Amino acid sequence: MRDLVEFVAKSLCDHPEDVLVTEDGEDGNLTIKLQVHPDDKGRVIGKRGRVAESMRVLLRVAAVKKGIRVNLEIL
Repeated sequence: MRDLVEFVAKSLCDHPEDVLVTEDGEDGNLTIKLQVHPDDKGRVIGKRGRVAESMRVLLRVAAVKKGIRVNLEIL
């Protein structure tokens, strides 16, 4: 899951070296926190949050296969 978010974020950003992805999890619930360079935040969120929502959908699909729940926080 972490690798998926990191790959997508680095592909979108102008400063891929500043992408930081961390995971916090309990049984069945996983929270992925994404930090990017301040100039790239708009690219990762997208117009009206469409890019961020697309990333969340991809995570949900991957999570269903593993039988867990995933939340994405963009910091």
